[in-house]
Amino acid sequence: MNGLAWRLLRRELRSGELRLLFAALAVAVAAVTAVGFFADRIRQGLTGQAQEMMGGDLVWIADHPPSAGQLAEAVRRGLRVAETQTFPSMVLGDGAAQLAEIKAVDGAYPLRGRLGRALRPNERGDAVAAGPAAGSVWLDERLAAALGVAPGQTVGVGRLRLPVAAILTQEPDRGVNFFSLAPRLMLNAADLPASGLVQFGSRVGYRLLVAGEARAVAGYRDWLTARLGRGERLEDAQNARPEIRSALDRAQRFLGLATLLTVVLSAVAVALAARRYHQRHLDACAVMRCLGLTQGRLLRLHAQLFAGLALLGAAAGCVLGYAAHFVLVRWLAEVFALDLPLPGPTALIHGAAAAGVLLFGFAFPPLLQLARVPTLRVLRRELGAPRPLLLGGYAVGCALLAGLILFVAGDPRLGGLAVAGFSGALAVFWLVARSAVALFARLRGGAGFGWRQGLAAFGRHATASATQIVALALGLMAVLLLTVTRGQLQEAWERAAPADAPNRFVINIQPEQRAAVAAHLAAAGIAAELAPMVRARLSAIGERPVDAASFPDDERAQRLVEREFNLSWRADLPDGNRVTAGRWFAPGDAGQGLASVEAGLAKTLGIALGDELRFAIAGREFRLKVSSLRQLEWDSMRVNFFVLAPPGVIDDQPASYITSFHLPAGRESAATALVAAFPNLTVIDIGAVLGQFQTILGQAAAGIRFIFLFTLVAGGLVLFAALLASADERRYELAVLRALGARRAQLRQALLVELALTGGLAGLLAALGAGLLGQVLARRVFDLDLALDPLVLAGSAGLAAVLTVGVGWFAVRRLLDVSPLAALRAGA
Repeated sequence: MNGLAWRLLRRELRSGELRLLFAALAVAVAAVTAVGFFADRIRQGLTGQAQEMMGGDLVWIADHPPSAGQLAEAVRRGLRVAETQTFPSMVLGDGAAQLAEIKAVDGAYPLRGRLGRALRPNERGDAVAAGPAAGSVWLDERLAAALGVAPGQTVGVGRLRLPVAAILTQEPDRGVNFFSLAPRLMLNAADLPASGLVQFGSRVGYRLLVAGEARAVAGYRDWLTARLGRGERLEDAQNARPEIRSALDRAQRFLGLATLLTVVLSAVAVALAARRYHQRHLDACAVMRCLGLTQGRLLRLHAQLFAGLALLGAAAGCVLGYAAHFVLVRWLAEVFALDLPLPGPTALIHGAAAAGVLLFGFAFPPLLQLARVPTLRVLRRELGAPRPLLLGGYAVGCALLAGLILFVAGDPRLGGLAVAGFSGALAVFWLVARSAVALFARLRGGAGFGWRQGLAAFGRHATASATQIVALALGLMAVLLLTVTRGQLQEAWERAAPADAPNRFVINIQPEQRAAVAAHLAAAGIAAELAPMVRARLSAIGERPVDAASFPDDERAQRLVEREFNLSWRADLPDGNRVTAGRWFAPGDAGQGLASVEAGLAKTLGIALGDELRFAIAGREFRLKVSSLRQLEWDSMRVNFFVLAPPGVIDDQPASYITSFHLPAGRESAATALVAAFPNLTVIDIGAVLGQFQTILGQAAAGIRFIFLFTLVAGGLVLFAALLASADERRYELAVLRALGARRAQLRQALLVELALTGGLAGLLAALGAGLLGQVLARRVFDLDLALDPLVLAGSAGLAAVLTVGVGWFAVRRLLDVSPLAALRAGA
């Protein structure tokens, strides 16, 4: 960058000619780098701690214990092995009961990483190489606080009463499964049989951990891969902690969409600001041409100037993004429960690339015109005027922007949908905005001077007005979708659940306990129906065997066919169930091989009426013909089953029982008494689980809304840039009106009318867009009815009008202070 370009850049920044360009670049780069820094820290945490987070070099995971052959093969290869079992159960303190996630470990656990334990609550603790000794347990801080116990006291675990030896402060392979939010109790595997916690039907997760020399581990992995059965999978450093990676991917998609919208709006602001810079510098460039500066040198001068601006904007945006990403870390890092290292330089490269694409993709076309200004413009100012559009140049800019969107999205499919979605939204909003501008321009009769002139100016600057409306509408729609519409969805969901909906589930009820548990609940005044539950695996639909490979593009279908189904039987149609196809079981169907299937499951797995389903139950094959499809009310919180059979079909198979009931506030002691009487039962407090879910979702939504603040700022910059782009023309128009006798108060009223119309239309479009998209989400995703609230539409339009008036008045208020004589002499 030569001295002239640098001096010119400093002068333009001081004079304010390039401040808007600088701000647009800084906002876009800040949004890109904030998300980039955060994602990089999460990825580094996952990669750097992969083996420690697994507790070994390779982990075999299943819903059944490892076979003797699998253990023997690992030992034969010289590998160290450890086993763990994880399942939910109730833990009893002194008069309190709490659902916990029990983890039974052997003496070799963990093979990698260290456990942390403290001898008193709220202490950092020490790292140790092994878990609790036989005859004792460790509790994490949450469980100790919930039960009100400390090391040295005892807790009830199934049939046992065990002393608390320490507080568990660190666990290398602790997952962040969003469906497993209960606090942790760790005990020695030797105590598990005596506890009686693991019964038939218990949902236990088994893990076999191995560690050793890399070649031996790789060979064992290949040996295991060739022999994996149903419900078995392997985890290594490449795919460790899939629940974190999945949650991160989802959060980053939302953050990425917010970033993409910010980048798009910043591109519009850059294009408008660059066009204004071009218009205001035509005379100066013509003078430089007269003084001997060639087109090539003039082009290089401004290219260097803009390169310097890109560097400054990227630097400022990176600093702002680095500071902003700490807000994301504060809100979101605790969800992923990782120790996060400082970010690397990758996000800085992304930010610099965004600045370069935005500036040279959307500022370069006007810059080319600036270099071609004729020298005769010094004498004839009508020469060298900017062309309406440089389609070729802006096509290149749009192509670069599409590439940047694909790059920032990190997912070709998501990026492609974003490009198509933004293009469609821009087109629809543009058409609606232009139509609205044309309509309002015809309604200026029969009102005061300010109203008439405001509407006239609104129509005269139709393109600029439509641009302002579209940009502001996109930004507001994004914010509304994550605030008002999300709140409406949550309220609709809460309304859908009855006030007396069950809030407690009880599982692991054994057949011999059924009568006693029912009597206990009845004595406590709790009405509950105990439903039988049989574990089964779906092996075929008709003559077509099914496994995960049968559904290569559907993750939900893969999970369904890999897991065990819970089947049940009954003669009458359950409450909250509605037959949508076929017929319910008739009395004569008892003992017949029939099945009623939930409609959503049937759609996911491609099950139709009349299909024969083959289930494997305890080593036997059962064939059930689909006689009906049912729609379930999942919001009712009742016990529901994907597949039901008539009585007399699977009744003789091993089963456990499950029930749900509503426990009013203040009667929590009834659940504690139930667990005290039947220690093997697990009582799940749905309200507490949903509360934890809402906390996590609230943290994620707060982080996403924070990134959308950049989107809103970018929308404000577009509005500001669009108003400034027509500032010279407005200055001339206002001067003419003042020369014809218009007062400052009348002109101020006309400007405020124009700004209010722009903001009101943008707010209305944003509210309609967010409402319609919320409708789609409510009906297609949440199966809820969400009505468009007129108050939300009116409030959004009013808020946008106030915001637009505030930002717009700041941009154009100085036009009223310009002398009419000076403005007329300068020309439009």
